[in-house]
Amino acid sequence: MMFPLVRELAVQEDPIRVPVTVTCRVLDLCRQQYYRWLKDPVTERELAEAYRANALFDAHRDDPEFGYRLLADEAASEGEVMCERTAWKICSSNAWWSSFGKKRAKNGKKPGPPAHEDRVRRDFTAQEPNRLWLTDITEHRTGEGKLYLCAVKDAWSNRIVGYSIDSRMKARLAVRALDNAVDARAAAGMAVAGCVVHSDRGSQFRSRKFLKALRRHNLLGSMGQVGTSADNAAVESWFSLLQKNVLNRQSWTTRDDLRMEIVIWIERTYHRRRRQRRLGKLTPIEYETIMTTPASQAA
Repeated sequence: MMFPLVRELAVQEDPIRVPVTVTCRVLDLCRQQYYRWLKDPVTERELAEAYRANALFDAHRDDPEFGYRLLADEAASEGEVMCERTAWKICSSNAWWSSFGKKRAKNGKKPGPPAHEDRVRRDFTAQEPNRLWLTDITEHRTGEGKLYLCAVKDAWSNRIVGYSIDSRMKARLAVRALDNAVDARAAAGMAVAGCVVHSDRGSQFRSRKFLKALRRHNLLGSMGQVGTSADNAAVESWFSLLQKNVLNRQSWTTRDDLRMEIVIWIERTYHRRRRQRRLGKLTPIEYETIMTTPASQAA
């Protein structure tokens, strides 16, 4: 908005006064629009947005962990009603982010071409075990450096059927998690041939070692689109749960401390104590125990 500058330069008392006509011509501005703005510098729309922004900021200051949807609810309780899209626009333009929703820094690298087609297309459901596995990698800092976790989740029961933890994010991290998943299902007498393994376009999942592991176990690869977290939302939501319940609970001095806590949370809390509404308020272990019959295990 350059109109305040035009008004400032055209002040009569200023020793170096610049006429409105000259300023508008130099700045390529329309004089009619300037005089219209001069008559009403603050429109009703701008005033309403300012009141809404003020209400959102007050809510954000009181509860910095709230996202824009909760901030919109708080603003509505104070009399400033707005749709969620308006709240997102105001919060985004002012960088009022939730403390739980900080964006990852970009490393400047572009993901490579997909090694597989998208066989899932955001349908993260399965009617049988070992029909759809979802996998991804997350990282977290410790006093000794970063620790990486690759997890494989069965979309049927939400169980983490295999995972791998390492201090380096190499292809072997993803391969080991996949091998562990296959071994765990084989130990339970379940066949995994033909299962779709869906991932993002990370280099670990496009590596020759991982593709060779898929072929060795007769699994089908699947990859989502670039820069679209919704294409792997089911496993991303699980990582978000891990982040809030384990990773961000405290500062971790050693990798071994964090590694042990991750394993304990997965095996004791998530698999055996955390009930899920989608599973009929059962834990993943309870759901598989009830729903898996001897006939399906033999298959």
